[in-house]
Amino acid sequence: MLIITGSMGAGKTSVLAEALDLLSLRHIVHAAIDLDALRLAHLPSSASSDSVMYRNLESVCRNYAALGVTRLLLARAMEDRAELELCRTVVSAVNTTVCRLTAGIDTMQQRVKTRESGVLQQEYVDRVATLDAILDRARLEDFLVINENCPINDVAKEMLIKAGWISDW
Repeated sequence: MLIITGSMGAGKTSVLAEALDLLSLRHIVHAAIDLDALRLAHLPSSASSDSVMYRNLESVCRNYAALGVTRLLLARAMEDRAELELCRTVVSAVNTTVCRLTAGIDTMQQRVKTRESGVLQQEYVDRVATLDAILDRARLEDFLVINENCPINDVAKEMLIKAGWISDW
């Protein structure tokens, strides 16, 4: 399992999509999941969206495993070691590598501002620096990739090479 973490606006979803394409072009069997997509719901107050997300992830991974998928790319801002361990357990990952994407705070805030045009835009923009500081303290990454002033294809290639999933640049 390769987890792509980073603050909002670091490019997790974009790099995930590009990595999916690069692996597909090389005929490497894999699955790619943006974990936030598995928690999109307005639930009763007694339910936890993170709990549902991990139950959904467990189901999706079982389905992929039944088809022979042994490599999994996940995008999620992992804030602490407990969440990382929960993810490893749910996925039953033997080997897990964590890549942290980063960019300058201003760049990430601008990306979020451009992407999020709704009522929570300012809340999301404000969260960028806070989340980045949380990730700095957590230090869950095995390696860091800078996603700024560089084509997304190069960022995804660098990540996959550092993770040992591909060998050519």
